[in-house]
Amino acid sequence: MNAQWATEFPAGLPVGDTWLPAPTTEEVRFPYDGSVIGHAPVGDTALARRALDEAVAVRARVAELPSHVRSTALQETHDAIAARRADFERLLVLETGKPLVDCRVEVARTLLTLRTSAEEVARLHGETVPLDLLPSGEGLLGFWTRKPIGVVVGIAGFNYPLLLAAHKIAPSLAAGCPVIAKPAPQTPLATLWLVHLLREALAGAGAPRAAVQLVTGGPDVGETLTTDRRIGAVSFTGSAAVGHRIARDAAPTKTLLELGSNAALLVAADADLDAAADAVARGGYYASGQACISVQRVIVEEAVRDAFVTRLKARVPGIATGDPRDEETRVSALIDPASTARVHAWVEEAVKAGAAVAAGGGRTPEGVLEPTLLLDPDTDLPVWSEEVFGPVVCLRSVPDMDAAIALANDSRYGLHASVFTASLDTAFAAVERVEAGGVVVNEVPGFRSDTMPYGGVKDSGAGREGPRFAIDELTVTRMAVIRPTTKKDR
Repeated sequence: MNAQWATEFPAGLPVGDTWLPAPTTEEVRFPYDGSVIGHAPVGDTALARRALDEAVAVRARVAELPSHVRSTALQETHDAIAARRADFERLLVLETGKPLVDCRVEVARTLLTLRTSAEEVARLHGETVPLDLLPSGEGLLGFWTRKPIGVVVGIAGFNYPLLLAAHKIAPSLAAGCPVIAKPAPQTPLATLWLVHLLREALAGAGAPRAAVQLVTGGPDVGETLTTDRRIGAVSFTGSAAVGHRIARDAAPTKTLLELGSNAALLVAADADLDAAADAVARGGYYASGQACISVQRVIVEEAVRDAFVTRLKARVPGIATGDPRDEETRVSALIDPASTARVHAWVEEAVKAGAAVAAGGGRTPEGVLEPTLLLDPDTDLPVWSEEVFGPVVCLRSVPDMDAAIALANDSRYGLHASVFTASLDTAFAAVERVEAGGVVVNEVPGFRSDTMPYGGVKDSGAGREGPRFAIDELTVTRMAVIRPTTKKDR
């Protein structure tokens, strides 16, 4: 690792209670210009198996950690990151190539996730059950508690590496589960730093560092981690194809999947068109479009199509592109050249099939994809039907809101969607009928508070994140049925 980050955490990988040497390292490159920003340890299946052995060995001890220890460790990690907030933001810019403004949001959300997870430890409890609703239950006392599910394997994507790792690690520890994190190969550094800080906080509280481990590596490492029968759950954020394979290979182990999407934003005829256009310009291109709930499909009532397109065409060219370290930049390089080539090819394919380019469509001299707006692409093409994961928004019009909801639902995905309208009837119709894990009214579908339940339906995944809801997923109920006495009445 280069000098800038070399002193932040030890070399190697945090496995067991120490850091073990990795068999090799790989360069971590700044996506914007390809420069090397550091060297990351690359693990293998042997280290993955070692991490599993270590996690299983401390499972009982982690499950028995007092609430104050788990809560304190999470809160101290929050405080440690807050003290180095600007450093984390800069590292994220360099690892991901994401604009600085988005990396600032990522760190802020990470802090909220850690703090809320610490608070949720106090709310992990059960309830009594009235067993005497049946005659056979007379004289019995019943209650249930929640117990840790066991070892958790958390696999995060490259687009929000610190935040996604926090959503795997913090609720696992709050629930009393040892956790093994596997970051994306392109973006391991911020997650390594997070894990180091949390392990130090655990050790300071008298808990085992092995409660939180991290292993890097390729698909073979992921397969080793997720198919071991000793684990309790896999929490994965990434593509639908990989998530489906993990679920099949890991069965019957519980899998929590946060997968892809092609989020729809519906514009009703009575909507505030300026607000809706602002939302598309803001929500379609943040994080350079590399967000699973960024606006991809805009579905507009025909009566206001022309007026809306005019507004949107005026906004998109003003979205600043360039160096992600610049305060003003909103769109920068994608994670790697292959991703850029794929997105550009999808746009060209749509244009050849008849879609109109209303804005963008090309690349800047630095190779950054221009914020692109396509009109009327074929709905069977990937640019509409799959997850673009780049700065591309597609727009089609429909006769009415019934047709808009039907078109939004005509997708194998269903993570988030939004509707712009002045009508409560339309808003509630969308909430009731749009097939998605979240429906947002008069705001971008990319709105997410890290305290709310977050997840999708259909191919967008299963299970819910957000500390409270993830803790529910990572614990199981333990029912206690007690007959206080076996003495018969005299």
